[in-house]
Amino acid sequence: MKKWIIPVIIIAVIGFGIYNWAVGFNNTAIELNENVSEAWGNVQTSYQRRNDLIGNLVNTVKGAADFEKSTLEAVIKARSEATKTTIDPSNITTEQLQEFNQAQGGLSSALSRLLVTVERYPELKANQNFLKLQDELTSTENTIQTARTRYNEAIKPYNNHVKKFPNSILAGMFDFEGKPYFDAEAGAEKPVDVEFDFN
Repeated sequence: MKKWIIPVIIIAVIGFGIYNWAVGFNNTAIELNENVSEAWGNVQTSYQRRNDLIGNLVNTVKGAADFEKSTLEAVIKARSEATKTTIDPSNITTEQLQEFNQAQGGLSSALSRLLVTVERYPELKANQNFLKLQDELTSTENTIQTARTRYNEAIKPYNNHVKKFPNSILAGMFDFEGKPYFDAEAGAEKPVDVEFDFN
């Protein structure tokens, strides 16, 4: 056996091992990244549902005599800001997520003020359409929370895969970066009160 064959075989085995590692890393990272994108899509769908319900809620409230114009305008403006803030899940950054959270938090705050103001309008409190929208909104807030939790659950395995050594070496080569988690919105320790006593 020629002496040069052994080093060639060793180099070929090492090269094949590195190739398999790189392919395995890349395919797993793509799969986990797709899971993150799917989870983010569910977050956006939940927020879109809330935005649609808020639009219907605002239209219902507009029908009430002498309802505070400034309160309605604040909700409409906050809703517009929330729908303008979009994120590409494949390139999500901490700053983008904070901006998204801030816009959605602003909408939650404006909505909370609107619902508190409704207390002064007996005709709204008795309006079946308003009550149905309010129930759907409460349900949607729960769906949003679930979607955000599942997004964070999808982020964890992805981040573990691309940040741990030695995968972190390939992550930089293949442009896979860690993704930020959803953090609680500022003031989240004080939940938005969307429940009323209509008695």
